[in-house]
Amino acid sequence: MTAQAEASTVDDGGMSRGRLTVYLGAAPGVGKTFKMLDEARRRRARGTDVVVGLVETHGRAETTEAVGDLEVLPRARVEYRGTVLEELDVAAVLARAPQVVLVDELAHTNAPGSVRPKRWQDVEVLLDAGIDVITTVNVQHLESLNADVEAITGIRQRETVPDRVVREADQIQLVDLSPHALRRRLAHGSVYRPEQIDASLAAYFREGNLTALRELALLWLADRVDDALASYREQHRITGTWPARERVVVAVTGGPEGDTLLRRGARIVERAAGSELHAVLVLATDGLPGPPPGAIAAARQLVESLGGTFHTVVGEDVATAVVDFARGINATMIVVGASRHSRWREALVGSTAARVVQLAGSIDVHLVTHEQARKERFVRGRWSSLSRARRVWGWVAAIVVPAVLVAFLSSGDGASLSIDVLLYLVGVVGVALLGGMWPALASAVISFGCLNWFFTPPTGRFTVAQGENVATLAVFVVVAASVAAVVDVSARRAGEASQARAEASTLASLSRSVLAGEDSPEAVVARLVTTFGIEGARLEERPAPGAPSEVVAAAGPRSADGDVHEGSVVDVDPLRRLVVSGPPLAAADRQVLEAFAAQAGIVLERRRLAERASRAAVLEEADAARTALLAAVSHDLRTPLASIRAAVDGLAAQDVVLDEEDEEALIATADAATTRLERLIENLLDLSRLQVGGLRPHLRTASLDEVVPVVLEAFPLDRVVSDVPEDLPLVATDPGLLERVVANVVSNAVRFQPPTAPVRLTASADQDAVELRVVDTGPGVDDERKERMFDAFQRLDDTSAGGLGLGLAVARGLARAVGASLDPEDTPGGGLTMVLRVPRASLLPTTSEETA
Repeated sequence: MTAQAEASTVDDGGMSRGRLTVYLGAAPGVGKTFKMLDEARRRRARGTDVVVGLVETHGRAETTEAVGDLEVLPRARVEYRGTVLEELDVAAVLARAPQVVLVDELAHTNAPGSVRPKRWQDVEVLLDAGIDVITTVNVQHLESLNADVEAITGIRQRETVPDRVVREADQIQLVDLSPHALRRRLAHGSVYRPEQIDASLAAYFREGNLTALRELALLWLADRVDDALASYREQHRITGTWPARERVVVAVTGGPEGDTLLRRGARIVERAAGSELHAVLVLATDGLPGPPPGAIAAARQLVESLGGTFHTVVGEDVATAVVDFARGINATMIVVGASRHSRWREALVGSTAARVVQLAGSIDVHLVTHEQARKERFVRGRWSSLSRARRVWGWVAAIVVPAVLVAFLSSGDGASLSIDVLLYLVGVVGVALLGGMWPALASAVISFGCLNWFFTPPTGRFTVAQGENVATLAVFVVVAASVAAVVDVSARRAGEASQARAEASTLASLSRSVLAGEDSPEAVVARLVTTFGIEGARLEERPAPGAPSEVVAAAGPRSADGDVHEGSVVDVDPLRRLVVSGPPLAAADRQVLEAFAAQAGIVLERRRLAERASRAAVLEEADAARTALLAAVSHDLRTPLASIRAAVDGLAAQDVVLDEEDEEALIATADAATTRLERLIENLLDLSRLQVGGLRPHLRTASLDEVVPVVLEAFPLDRVVSDVPEDLPLVATDPGLLERVVANVVSNAVRFQPPTAPVRLTASADQDAVELRVVDTGPGVDDERKERMFDAFQRLDDTSAGGLGLGLAVARGLARAVGASLDPEDTPGGGLTMVLRVPRASLLPTTSEETA
């Protein structure tokens, strides 16, 4: 079965994609193939149709015996340099169409001459055909781990498989074996031939190597499981923390205690392999100065030296921001330091550590003491999320509003105390809306004093004569404070709701544009800059693990100068990251930022796939042209060569006496065949020059009289009739190339013209061009095939010998090269008319008569 036949087998039927099961091992000999065969026998016992597509026994009797009575499909035989190699016969598997097929050694490279270069590509074809595949692979063959394996073993693996192929498997089974047991199995001859055992034990299979490879396999599989967990949580909108991989978040403040906290967090991470260390610094939104940049840079450097990552977020409340960040990355532990506040201040306003414990929920909190604990007497609080201007005006209003009410109420006839209290209450509410809770509470206290001094009998003193007035003033203070608190909380909640709506709208718009294929990586990054109002952002990508990053897309004036503020990096995947310049974002915004990063990665991957598809289409077209060329050349060039050889053999024969007439006939045959061969080769050369852009026409002023008569000399007088006027305007062209155009068009017309009538050439001129028409009355061409006949190697219904189907392709290419056009029209009454329009000489540039 050919590759085309395989493709048709896959496409027909509309079946769902097959499931891939991978048995992953840390090293050869751990028993992957045996586990695969055991699974095959279990499935067959359950009634599943299972076949062996390919199992590598490597001459081991135990493996051959393990195959047992399983059905084994024949292998494809590929000859290479005199040796016959056996590979997976994909066509045979597709023809057999089992439910499950076993394919050993996924990373294997197929023999040269196979349909596909890699076995994992064969597996993709089987999966696309709806066939389940069970396969095996060792960790050293995973592309992303190739350099790590080389560093461990000193051996670079030449056969690799892309990580995505294994990561996208429906099931991965780790086949584990202790290094000691594997070395014992190797020593018993169960893995390699006896002459290879000693060298293998002393080199690749050293116990330290096997331990490191085993850990590498476990960590890689843990990464894959972690990806699956993250995907599941996202799909099911799970926001709670699940204790999977250990992720430790250290809350740092930029103070001197940060080193102690970070090193404690690093020690916790070291207890479990594969754990992650994240440091987070929360910057306030109230305009108060944060930690000095030098302290932040030192903390970042320490975190990176400890193998962790540093993040900076913005938050109104430090504890809330830390917990939000920890939940966002599915952390399992938060490390915080003991409060630096004095005991009396902690008793009054609480501590960040206590707030973290209250908010953490299922996340463990580790409290660390340090030298700075209890030593700070005063720390300015961050009381409000409002802007500095609003808070300033709020305090101004807290003083001015009570004074204005005093002046207003004192100028009147004197209202009852209850009316005065209500007016002052309105003033407190107004201050709360403007400046938040604390200015409103201050306004309530000042208003209480004003009501007591100016409007509560006896006035001018703070004493109150009547008990009900005392109750009225007390209720005023309570109501004013309560209303201020409610208004402040409502304002905050309204702001959060507005931000949530904006985020949802932004993500919905982004998702729609990405799904519709409207966005490019540059557009997504530009939208990120616009949405968050940041200074710049860029999407970086590493060609391979460990390689330096390259900027793929950037937006903003500070996107490409390397000036990246701390805490502004979001990893898209192991090879890509989104770098944000400008002020750090709020902790609540990080989820939206990660969504942008994910969408940017999707768009980038889509663009890469489109580019690969485009390149594949070009390669497919080139391969089709090459195949057609080989087929055409093998037939159409052989015919004139055979005629020339026959004529030469006849003329050179010593045992045959030829008369003069026979010699002339043989010479004429050789001459005609040589002319045909020259024409074929010239067309091939012209086509190749056109395809590579190597043709340079030399344009000059010329007349059709220089072209048409020369072309007609090559055709019998009764086959072509010219009706070209002698007074036609001059044209701007390359006469030599134009002659080739007309010759090919006339030759094509003669081929299809009935012998009873000649092909006619007519010409006329208009304001822009001279038009040459080649008219035949043959069978003609359907409208849907008129453009296709200009493609290379398209002979349509012509089955005669002597042509490669290049004449019209070369003719149109040469016509375009000299600035002309060649288009088909129907001949009235039947047939085809080729219209060649050549620009008049007046259109030739006057600066030079020759252009390249």
